[in-house]
Amino acid sequence: MSKRAVLEVIALDARDAVAAQAGGADRLEVVTDIAADGLTPPVPAFAAIRAAVDLDLRVMLRLSDGFAAGDAGDVGRLVRAAGELRAAGADQFVLGFLDAEGGVDLAAVERVVAELDGCAWTFHRAIDHTADRDALRKQCEGLPGLDTYLTAGAAAGVDDGLAVLIAEAGRHGEQGYEQQLLVGGGTRLDHVPALRAAGIDAFHIGGAARPSGWAGPVSAGAVGEWRRVLDGE
Repeated sequence: MSKRAVLEVIALDARDAVAAQAGGADRLEVVTDIAADGLTPPVPAFAAIRAAVDLDLRVMLRLSDGFAAGDAGDVGRLVRAAGELRAAGADQFVLGFLDAEGGVDLAAVERVVAELDGCAWTFHRAIDHTADRDALRKQCEGLPGLDTYLTAGAAAGVDDGLAVLIAEAGRHGEQGYEQQLLVGGGTRLDHVPALRAAGIDAFHIGGAARPSGWAGPVSAGAVGEWRRVLDGE
């Protein structure tokens, strides 16, 4: 078995965060408005989570549903939000923007990343909706702080993307493929053996941590079950 896998759990509030930590999560993705697939949380919500747990927190930088950054004014709002969150103690982030043709909106990404000043960040599932995954990776190569791609391998989720994930794991270390693959998007426990066998060592769960659905909180027990499976227990 390869090294201990990272388990990242989506947290909407401090209650979620405490349960995720109790269950064995390594890191939280902090968002609001899950109906829009996760948007930038208000600073007080982030601060409450930061005060509640000592886990690494990756904070979403996304103002609206979809993967477009918007116009210059919208990008400016993203930059201001990033600055406010950094001032409140955030030091890891999640972002990713596509243009109208489905390619990476490199200008918007670069402008936001410049505000992060070297902070670690994840390029999120926008990669699953791009016209050319390989091109996106190569265009993002060298962006300061980019250390992770959150991906299901396909827009529809891991069931459809499993072969892509395994193939990309096999390219780890090549140009554009140095970053950690964080698998998320319809991930189930039965996907884990094949992904671990391929060398994938980071997993992201949202709904899977909430037995009563998104209206209910994170369950420490559900997170603990993932932790045990990832640890090979």
